[in-house]
Amino acid sequence: MGAVTRSVLVTDAHERAALAVVRSLGRAAYRVSVCSPRRRSMAGASRYCVRQTVVPDPLEAADGFVAAIERLVRDWRIDVLVPITEASLLALLPERARFKGVCIPFPSYEQFHSICDKTTVLEAARALEIRVPKSRRLASANDRDQLLPETLRFPLVVKPARSVTPANGRFTKSGVAHAHDWGSLRSALEKVSPAAYPVLLQQRVVGPGVGVFLLIWKGELLASFAHHRIREKPPSGGVSVFCESVPVDPVLLASSRTLLERFAWEGVAMVEYKLDAATGVPYLMEINGRFWGSLQLAIDAGVDFPALLMAAALGGRPHPVHTYRVTTKNRWWWGDVDHLLARLRRSKEELGLPPETPGRWRAIGDFLASCRPPGRNGVLRLGDPMPFVRETLDWVRRR
Repeated sequence: MGAVTRSVLVTDAHERAALAVVRSLGRAAYRVSVCSPRRRSMAGASRYCVRQTVVPDPLEAADGFVAAIERLVRDWRIDVLVPITEASLLALLPERARFKGVCIPFPSYEQFHSICDKTTVLEAARALEIRVPKSRRLASANDRDQLLPETLRFPLVVKPARSVTPANGRFTKSGVAHAHDWGSLRSALEKVSPAAYPVLLQQRVVGPGVGVFLLIWKGELLASFAHHRIREKPPSGGVSVFCESVPVDPVLLASSRTLLERFAWEGVAMVEYKLDAATGVPYLMEINGRFWGSLQLAIDAGVDFPALLMAAALGGRPHPVHTYRVTTKNRWWWGDVDHLLARLRRSKEELGLPPETPGRWRAIGDFLASCRPPGRNGVLRLGDPMPFVRETLDWVRRR
């Protein structure tokens, strides 16, 4: 069977990563369909999408989501299933037996579940002598009552060990909070759901974020890439809204590969680091074992992760890609607008930003400066404009 006849189903079509995957595989002549909890989605609006439909939200109804995907795979004669979000992967990977004959180019549920656990990842990193922030683990909500202010060193990051956790037949998604003193720490912990525990109190590393991206298949490193985060949403740290391709640091690449091999990893992964602004020392933050939001930047720079993964998973022997264009910039326009609005509407203290962060006027100047070429818009493409139209309408409706 030639690649042109392969039928691919991509989930979570409202995500930017899904759009990048659809565009990549559509250009590679795959027949790409999408699904999403939303009736209209970015990836569904793409010229490279042949059909779309609505499915239950895996966060709200994991069982219903899996059943819906099973029906689509059967009715649309899907050859390859590509889950995008952590919730979709956590719902689908344990049910792999229901998709016999369908390629799901991700490792086992056990491997993915382990790599989603920040405690497990940090312990593995320490064993490999990879630097990690100092952390304290709170096993349950009861442990917060045992905390003593004199034993803590601020600022701290309050980070659930898992971003997505099961609770009462559904998944709960938890975010990160910042604490600059005892009062803000107590306030942050009071907002944490009991289902989100265990929680890490992690020493905050102030500095730029660096992502190292890898594709490993059957023990071979097929692709590598790195980017530097210029701005994020929320401003204190989160998803990248403006980033730039940079050369892969060979030390970080070696550390990242060794860490992934510890989990016998096979597939794509993003290994996230923070560089201490004062010392330049990199600290491991976490691993994301799935396609990431800024995926389009890697593709623009010359590393087409979705096409490479598909070729490898379907039995091909793609040529490894480790060289690409550096200084390529990619901007998520509406995410960057949200970043600017947050900077204008809230103080640095409210946003959890370090005191040395430049003020509002600098934020405006940086935003306007980014409008000049040669940066590219991650969603808007002249040859495929409708996803940006769809995203813009959705953004306006949320205001």
